[in-house]
Amino acid sequence: MVLEGDNPLKTKIPYILLTNGGGIDESERCRRLSKELSFEIKPTQYIQAHTILKTVVHKYTHTPVLVLGGLNDDIRKVAESYGFKHAYTTLDVKAWNPSVWPFYDLTPDERARAKPADFSTTPIQAVFVFHDPRNWALDVQVLCDIIQSGGIVGGPYKEPDVPVELIFCNPDLIWRSDFDRPRLGQGAFREAFQAVFRALTGRTYPYTQYGKPTAATYKFAEQVLRDRLTEIQGGPVSQMPQVYMIGDNPESDIAGANAAGWDSVLVQTGVYDPANGPPQHRPTHIVYDVEEAVRYAIDREIQRMSSWRRHDAPRLERSFSEK
Repeated sequence: MVLEGDNPLKTKIPYILLTNGGGIDESERCRRLSKELSFEIKPTQYIQAHTILKTVVHKYTHTPVLVLGGLNDDIRKVAESYGFKHAYTTLDVKAWNPSVWPFYDLTPDERARAKPADFSTTPIQAVFVFHDPRNWALDVQVLCDIIQSGGIVGGPYKEPDVPVELIFCNPDLIWRSDFDRPRLGQGAFREAFQAVFRALTGRTYPYTQYGKPTAATYKFAEQVLRDRLTEIQGGPVSQMPQVYMIGDNPESDIAGANAAGWDSVLVQTGVYDPANGPPQHRPTHIVYDVEEAVRYAIDREIQRMSSWRRHDAPRLERSFSEK
């Protein structure tokens, strides 16, 4: 509750949550999180790895796209909620023609959820890897088919006039789960796909990468934070205050924050393990957990304000007096 007003400043401190996770829409994620925390987290405060795709919907609103990751048709529903009107999954492709990947049989639930389409006449214009894929083999096969045939599953392999756009939303090679050691993430899927594609074609396929620590995601997050400040203040923000990034992953949280010019605070309750040595990307400060990190940031800003009052404010007053 420190950010909600239980702090030395006795005021709410604007914040957003930035994660490389995803898989469901922001409203549902915030509903669950608000229930768990016992106070409201608004969708305007929550950025998932794929939230940034709202900025590219206008390019593909009415054209067929393939969306990867997540369970069943959850990601298709997220894509449709963003405005993609013709979003499909690899399970939809499998339901259309089971021989696309004969080493997996759809469950009755997956078949019932499949979206009907004839993919021999449905040109896929872009592929968005929203979340961690569950069936790597099926997804890699369909992805290779689409890219090599210019968007038509089962079509002849050719060099298309307009290449299929490929976007990954999370670069994390590994992530922390309940297992004792980190597990492979979406970044590992990207590497697996590129390895197969290179073996087939002799080259890697160009792609756009979003998610922490990319500059695009941090720029997007800063705009979301600016909008949040505007909402709280009831007017436009003339100058952004100092931003602190609190995270457990030096490769994504700290690297991205440092590149964005934010202060960064590394916590020891997630991916980062001090037993493995110092982090490759040096944070502004290292603490044990998130609460300690928040209190550090508040205390640091209070000290800065006190220093400003002691040194800069008197000089400013003298300057105005002289004028």
